[in-house]
Amino acid sequence: MKLIIHDGSKEWEAWMRKTFLESGEQAEIITEQEKIRNCIGCFGCWVKTPGRCVLKDDYNRMGEKMAHADEMIIVSRCVYGTYAPFVRNVLDRSLPYIHPYFTKRGGEIHHKVRYPDKLRISVYFYGDCTEEEKETAVRTVKANVLNFNGILAHISFAGSREEIKSL
Repeated sequence: MKLIIHDGSKEWEAWMRKTFLESGEQAEIITEQEKIRNCIGCFGCWVKTPGRCVLKDDYNRMGEKMAHADEMIIVSRCVYGTYAPFVRNVLDRSLPYIHPYFTKRGGEIHHKVRYPDKLRISVYFYGDCTEEEKETAVRTVKANVLNFNGILAHISFAGSREEIKSL
């Protein structure tokens, strides 16, 4: 199953549904249409309800959703070299995907994985951004992939969301 996170409009979501769901692929599309609260950094997802966010909204099971996906596709406006606020918030709320404990991977300290399968991650940024912002975005995505113990499948930049449709 594909887990698709995007910051687009309802029209963009309709295009994604048509593209992925009508082609027979299983996909869950995460949009701003559902109610989401900001991560409050309480670590309740590790201590009080391991693997599940303590905030009660449509996103408290993001870790589980990621675990059931084989690929996560992120479409986001590039904002100062990182994700748009909604996408960043969804990723913050995905903290239950990993354990609070640490392990050494590639000579660096990272959180221990909660789920054994490696998630393929593709990120499509759009919008007007400088070369420095692109470099920062690439570093951010690579760090996220490493922290999620995932596999980086793709990173690209486009001038607009419409350009992403042709990628």
